Amino acid sequence: MTGLRERDADAHELMDDPGADPGMLAKTYERFRLVNAVVSNQRAVYTRWIRPRLSASETRRVLDIGTGGADLPRALLRWARADGLRLEVTAIDPDSRALDWVLRQPSEPGLVLRRKTSRELAAADERYEVVTSNHVLHHLDGHEFGALLADSERLAAGGGLAVHGDIERSRAGYLGFWLGTLPFARNLLAGSYIRPDGLTSIRRSHTAAELAAVLPPGWRVRRGFPSRLEVIWDADG
Repeated sequence: MTGLRERDADAHELMDDPGADPGMLAKTYERFRLVNAVVSNQRAVYTRWIRPRLSASETRRVLDIGTGGADLPRALLRWARADGLRLEVTAIDPDSRALDWVLRQPSEPGLVLRRKTSRELAAADERYEVVTSNHVLHHLDGHEFGALLADSERLAAGGGLAVHGDIERSRAGYLGFWLGTLPFARNLLAGSYIRPDGLTSIRRSHTAAELAAVLPPGWRVRRGFPSRLEVIWDADG
């Protein structure tokens, strides 16, 4: 384990292990909704980036890459309906275990689940008003990171937007997550991978300066709250 001053790219989240316990995985997907509501600031993603691109008369399309338990698409769809706006969210994940779990849950109007990768959708010339992800970037190596950004540009071409949200690595963020989840370790989060994997995710994540140094032309990084980073590309510049 490295210190938080440097990214620990060799750390691995337990739920990414092909041999991860199915029961713990299911509990993790189920609890994502509660944890992400606190740490991912999903409402801000909707308000700042997605709602301005929606319409009351025409259905707009959003792509969520690495959807996990699909808690973000479900939240986006609920908020859009409450605002009287028409939205369809396509959710994909490279881990088939995640989609299998989501498919077993109650359906959500406007949620489309597809067993595709971003590369396959880009190759098929799919287009979306917004391409987004949450807590995906820190999972990627350099090649995968570049490929995701390239796919996002193709998928959002023609006036769309790409915004990938992730954690910003910091001592304050690490300590905050450690302390914030401690009271729930033996109850709400028990039997899930959320607490150990959340701490690993922070160690694997980037700082704003690290991302800014490797982003290709047209991309920018923005800080958010709490300990959030957003990597943004706008087809309109």
